[in-house]
Amino acid sequence: MFAAKVEFVQPSPYVPRLAALRAYAAPSFPAGRPVAEGAVELMQRIHRDFEYRPASTAVDTPLAEALALRGGVCQDFAHLMIGALRMLGLAARYVSGYLLTAPPPGQAALVGADASHAWVQVYVPAAAGAAGAWLELDPTNALIPAAQHVRLAVGRDYGDVTPLRGVIRGGGRHTLEVRVETRGAEPARMLLQ
Repeated sequence: MFAAKVEFVQPSPYVPRLAALRAYAAPSFPAGRPVAEGAVELMQRIHRDFEYRPASTAVDTPLAEALALRGGVCQDFAHLMIGALRMLGLAARYVSGYLLTAPPPGQAALVGADASHAWVQVYVPAAAGAAGAWLELDPTNALIPAAQHVRLAVGRDYGDVTPLRGVIRGGGRHTLEVRVETRGAEPARMLLQ
């Protein structure tokens, strides 16, 4: 594995090593199974076995607690999958971004479309003449991200990609409210002159 990927196999502040995650991930990766196939199955299992519960956890909820709760929000789903992959020695990254707020006609909105969203990248090594690549997986929605996912940042875990960081000075009460709405852009039209 290239040195640039080694940091994504190591534990990180929000994704510590948990033996329970190794046990959970192992059935998806029997000997000889390609990494991509095992990772897709793991994503589907997390989606099936864990319940999406808005506001049930916070940014600082320990990974072990989300595992015990068998639920949480997209950040928890991403951290669980990253932890499981890393416990098997696979490089995995946290992806932060947004989902399109309004789905394409005839399709349901994705879970997490009204807030920031998190998903995972796993490194799939080179095989059969193909170069290695990062495969994106969304365990919250059990799908491979496409045009409806808007990637903003990639890191080891949430701590590497927090959208807001800063210091507020002064007295009194402060509240911060952030709202993001995403939508597909109209295709560019070429003007013939």
